[in-house]
Amino acid sequence: MIRISRRMAVLGGAALAGCRPAPKAAKAAPPKTIAEAVAGPWRSAADKARDPWRHPLESLTFWGLKPGATVVEFWPGAGWYSEILAPFLDATGGELYAAHLQLGEPGDLSAQQVVEAYRAKYAAGRKPYGKVEVTAFGPTSGPVAPAGSADLALFLRNLHNWMAAGIAEKAFRDAFLALKPGGVLGVEEHRAAPGGVPDLLAQDGYVDQAYVTRLGQEAGFALAATSELNANPKDTRDHPFGVWTLPPVRRSSPRGEAFDPSFDHRKYDAIGESDRMTLKFVKPA
Repeated sequence: MIRISRRMAVLGGAALAGCRPAPKAAKAAPPKTIAEAVAGPWRSAADKARDPWRHPLESLTFWGLKPGATVVEFWPGAGWYSEILAPFLDATGGELYAAHLQLGEPGDLSAQQVVEAYRAKYAAGRKPYGKVEVTAFGPTSGPVAPAGSADLALFLRNLHNWMAAGIAEKAFRDAFLALKPGGVLGVEEHRAAPGGVPDLLAQDGYVDQAYVTRLGQEAGFALAATSELNANPKDTRDHPFGVWTLPPVRRSSPRGEAFDPSFDHRKYDAIGESDRMTLKFVKPA
């Protein structure tokens, strides 16, 4: 069982963005390339505005996404990346497993709303998304996909949440189990300044890259490549409300407290989104 706690930004930004009614998807030819999926008219203007920071085309290419692949996306939130992955995989004969939040008690409404909104959008078999297989990842969850079935697994800005919840090691183990020999685990995560003492709870949202590498290797992966695609040298990492001070969250007060209208966002907006590591692990053949 797992809850959305004060420390866990499970949606990579607006915590319940996925609960808003999804806009009607625009009609378009099925995307046969990653570039066509990124350019898809079903993606909102707000999502596309983040492409210069998240580099989806370049990142997915770096991780080796191929037509017809089987992909596991861990904790997809409202579906920022799913809006690219699902149409591409549906059009090319692939499959997307969304290992979403493991729901706990019936009163855990925030997590239930997030998962239900995701299911309504992606698990209904509507074009352009096709039918996404929604599974679960959490402290006591089972397999996220059939063992040895996946070509690619993705950890997209969620490791800090799992570290806070004590399930980061399990995430790597579950990904390793789901992947085929030779399969790839792609990681994008807020990056702490090198050389410091790693914060194993990632309280400010930043994670030590060497620690992530060690977690992957301890799970059986080999680190195949790193990239600076999602680097941001302007990120000083010393923000009053952690990484969430920066866009897209733009927090103005501690988590759980009311928005502070007097907070000056200009300094942090000028930095842009966080400095992030981009890693490619491989399950040995």
